[in-house]
Amino acid sequence: MFLTETQLGVQALAREFVQKDLNPVLSVLETGDLNTLKAMWQRMADIGLTGLPFPEEYGGSAVDSLSYFLVLEEIAKASSALATSLSVHVSLGGLPILYYGTDDQKARYLPDVVQAKKIGAFALTEPNAGSDAGSGLTKAEKNGSGYVLNGSKLFITNAFIASFFVSTARTNREISGAKGLTAFLVDTETPGLVIHEGDEKMGLKGSDWGELTFEDCKVPEAQRLSEEGVGFKIFMKSLDIGRISIGAISLGVAEACLDASLEYAKQRYQFGKTLSEFQAIQMKLADMAMQIEAARSLVYSAARLKEAGLPFSKEASMAKCYASEMCNACAREAVQIFGGYGYTKDFPVERYFRDARVMSLFEGTSQIQRTVIAKHLLKG
Repeated sequence: MFLTETQLGVQALAREFVQKDLNPVLSVLETGDLNTLKAMWQRMADIGLTGLPFPEEYGGSAVDSLSYFLVLEEIAKASSALATSLSVHVSLGGLPILYYGTDDQKARYLPDVVQAKKIGAFALTEPNAGSDAGSGLTKAEKNGSGYVLNGSKLFITNAFIASFFVSTARTNREISGAKGLTAFLVDTETPGLVIHEGDEKMGLKGSDWGELTFEDCKVPEAQRLSEEGVGFKIFMKSLDIGRISIGAISLGVAEACLDASLEYAKQRYQFGKTLSEFQAIQMKLADMAMQIEAARSLVYSAARLKEAGLPFSKEASMAKCYASEMCNACAREAVQIFGGYGYTKDFPVERYFRDARVMSLFEGTSQIQRTVIAKHLLKG
């Protein structure tokens, strides 16, 4: 698919980072070592990968949307965990400030976001509010020149490396559902904010996650993001961008599955010939390649719509839904091609299989994406 010189250059930069910096420490990163994760963040910041879509006035590169998603795709070929961590920081941490923040908030946060001196995280999900995110119960009560937050959030990627959280809380308890939610910028050191270890994950071992508890957490009014009651709108726009991000990450994982399967099929001998000579294996490889290209078209098209300033919510959901399910299918086939070896940690397809599973769950399950798509279709 046609890419501009700028896009090809950014893609090449990401590939070089993966080969020179990420691959040599990948096994350590996958143990969940925070020092290695922080080192990768520092290196990404040094070469400009953490500030790609932000304006130059804040130190960013001001590249187009597709260039940013290409970086996620390339990093995900090696580590979908690190790609997810970067996606949360940019798509769900920094961009809401760029789109909805005051001039003061932008000046205080974005230069450090671009350089990864401040890493962002996203706090929406609650124990009682997953797919029904608008029903969150975390409350924010007005108190003088600020708010007092009480409640909890879970499944927070970047929880232990973040400097701030973009979080929702209910400012109007008389209004049920999404219209009562407001967005806040909550710095990590804010008194009353407690960060806990999250449950052990199946995959994405190379990214940290945790849970938040707000215990009479005092947040100044200057930390409110936009007006009261528009928090859900902010998160929905953020999630539209995040969904393209997950589509790009899913694409990278699927490509890694195909690459590993091709290499193994050419080398593995059974019944006197390589696996690649068996038509049954050839069919699997062909299906993987076709599905990857179909997903690429959806992801890149959604990215280009966003860049053009056109509506892209439906297309973002299509890209995320198809690419994440395609990613799971490719990971499953890769393990099948590897046979018993695919079930061991000696080969990367075991990790790809575990990492792929969450792609159709977070930032809206496949069922939620289909609901979004259907609503757009029915509205005409």
